[in-house]
Amino acid sequence: MIWWEDFKLGESTEMGRHTFSEDEILAFGRKYDPQSFHTDPVAAKRTVFGGIIASGWLTCAVGMRLMVENYVGKTVSLGSPGVDNIRWLKPVRPGDTLAYRRTVTETRASATRKGVGLVKHRYEAVNQEGELVLTMEGWGMFGRRP
Repeated sequence: MIWWEDFKLGESTEMGRHTFSEDEILAFGRKYDPQSFHTDPVAAKRTVFGGIIASGWLTCAVGMRLMVENYVGKTVSLGSPGVDNIRWLKPVRPGDTLAYRRTVTETRASATRKGVGLVKHRYEAVNQEGELVLTMEGWGMFGRRP
């Protein structure tokens, strides 16, 4: 089990990779982000993107799944007060593979809740060309060792 005390400032870890399929991009877009460049291959060709791209929310959702599978699920997680500064820097297209990484940028004990520590992470996703396509920052709350 990973406790708050186990998070080290500056620690950087790859959380995993994901390859985005056109079917996945279209299904997510049609259900949650119905803009033509996420939902309609023909109409998407006429947009500034020149074709289908993944919703930024899909790239975040995939990152969340990798977070849970690769570290949150192994921690004494107490949730999160939120995510800040999400940036979608480059389009993600069908066939792109993103590598997701997390870096600990800050830690502190909760001033109001005994037994709770806070960890701020910077999350990044890089495509197969080495281009940064997603960044976000957020705090997580974790149990402290008894």
